[in-house]
Amino acid sequence: MSERSTQEAGSETPPADPEAPQDAPPATPPDAPERTPVDEAGARPAAAREGELAGAAGEGARASGEGAAGEGAAGAGAAEAAEPEAAEEPADEVPAGKGPADAEGPEAAEDAAPEPEDAPEPEDTGVHRAEVRRSLLRPLVSDLPAERPAAAAPTAAASASASASAPASVPLPPAASPDGADPGAEDSLGPDGTRVMQAPQVLPPGSGHTGSTPLKLLAALTNTPPPKPTLMRSVRRRFKIWTPVVVLLAVVFVIVQAVRPLPTPALRTTTASSYAFPGTALPTTMPWPAEGQSVAEVEGVGSLGVHGAQNPVPIASLTKVMTAYIVLRDHPINGASQNGPKIPVDKQAAEESTSANQSTVHVTEGQQFTERQMLQLLLVPSGNNIARLLARWDAGTQEAFVAKMTSTAKSLGMDHTTYTGASGFEETTVSTAVDQLKLAREVMKNEAFRSVVALANVTIPGVGTIYNNNNDLVKPGVVGIKTGSSTPAGGALMWAAHKTVGGKQQLILGVVLQQHGGVTVNDSLNTALARSQQLIESVQGGLTSATVVKKGEVVGSVDDGLGGSTPVVAGADLTAPGWPGLHTPVTLTPLPGGLPHSAKAGTTVGTLTIGSGPDATKVPALLQSDLTSPSFGSKLTHF
Repeated sequence: MSERSTQEAGSETPPADPEAPQDAPPATPPDAPERTPVDEAGARPAAAREGELAGAAGEGARASGEGAAGEGAAGAGAAEAAEPEAAEEPADEVPAGKGPADAEGPEAAEDAAPEPEDAPEPEDTGVHRAEVRRSLLRPLVSDLPAERPAAAAPTAAASASASASAPASVPLPPAASPDGADPGAEDSLGPDGTRVMQAPQVLPPGSGHTGSTPLKLLAALTNTPPPKPTLMRSVRRRFKIWTPVVVLLAVVFVIVQAVRPLPTPALRTTTASSYAFPGTALPTTMPWPAEGQSVAEVEGVGSLGVHGAQNPVPIASLTKVMTAYIVLRDHPINGASQNGPKIPVDKQAAEESTSANQSTVHVTEGQQFTERQMLQLLLVPSGNNIARLLARWDAGTQEAFVAKMTSTAKSLGMDHTTYTGASGFEETTVSTAVDQLKLAREVMKNEAFRSVVALANVTIPGVGTIYNNNNDLVKPGVVGIKTGSSTPAGGALMWAAHKTVGGKQQLILGVVLQQHGGVTVNDSLNTALARSQQLIESVQGGLTSATVVKKGEVVGSVDDGLGGSTPVVAGADLTAPGWPGLHTPVTLTPLPGGLPHSAKAGTTVGTLTIGSGPDATKVPALLQSDLTSPSFGSKLTHF
């Protein structure tokens, strides 16, 4: 039967009796199909429902009166399905004279069409029927916002009114299955032949779903729980996290190592820091004076020893060495040929030249002598009047010159020396042998001074020939320096000698003070000269030389700072002067300009030195092989 004929039949049905009781069940026609029993939950077998639906379709016109009351009862029963009265009322009965189309509209009429005979019957349980009752007349809970309760289901009368107002000629499409299934497939049937819409799945507690919106439901259905943590998964996860970090750090490290400045190369020695000459120590066999003070050294090699208490004592004419040193410093002359300016003899110097109680040189007022001649008159015959004349010429007064002497002594480290005059005639001028050796070491660097003190005698126009009272100057190798004698000072001598060893001339220096012998002052001076000569001959006899390093011998290496090393060899034999028992230092120093990062074999990179001071022996240090810059691998492997 079509939708249109069903509606016409329903419209011809007489109205129901208004005086009939409202809560009485509708009358059942005599020829109606037998009612199928309903269990307590309201469920009936599916086969009984098929027959009931078919019978209701044929009797729509006859039961129209009771249909209106039945719709009200059915609607009330569906809306109150959860109450106890719903189990007693046959809510799924179709009222007489009403078909499925009258109950639910055009859609229900199409859904009530007979299903294929070979379709499987859905299982009909009480729980299923109860769910169908709740879903027929209400919207899906999942279509409502979580914060708003489900709206009340429309009444059956409203549904019927909407069905009557819809155009009969427009076919309605079949309702889509809530789960997206094929609309042509078999659907479960609900009350009055309606299709059952499945209720949303209720997720168990603890599933992570906290709301009822579709998006939350979809998230709950598609969310995959994390895998169970294991040691292997933890290791793999940490490996994935830290591997990019490690790779980035490695790249940064490589770049930094590649562009960083190269370290400064260093020259390192592989030889011993000192060399010991074999034999019995010479200082222990030297004839040191038993009295006074004495000291000796080989310049640039080392000290031979110090004997006697170093207490300040009068030094007599050794004072004139400081006077000559200051005059040459303030008025320098070069070598043995330059004579310097002329200096006139004043009245005081001429008067003092006739003194009988001190060493003087006879000069007259108005005479002029060159600076060199004045130095000869000062140091060879030891003229006191010439010393005071030079002091006045240099500083204006002797007192001002003495101030210069005092400051100069301090600058040379002569801490135990006091000067009170330019000549040494004053017994208040005192010093020690060690302090006077410091002065001798410094003043012997001046060539003009050396040329004067080495003279045994000299002829000066206007004065004549003068003789040096240092009788030791006639001995081999003796070259000065200055004698001194007085009653308070006894005999004193600052001496110098030479000895050639290893092809090089060595300078030997010494000082003896407070030497006494005989009766006169001259006897004490001769004692000082004799004892000094014994020391000179002892040193000259013990002084020797030794080849410390041979040419081509490895003495060190150039370290590039990144693990690379290039050997360094001696460029010549290193022959050093010394004496038995001497320990002399050996040093390897780089060139003043620094070391290169790369150079060819044979390039000079340093100096090998034995001894100390300006007279130390030196040879060049050369590269044994090519010096190359550090490689990229060396930069990466060395920090």
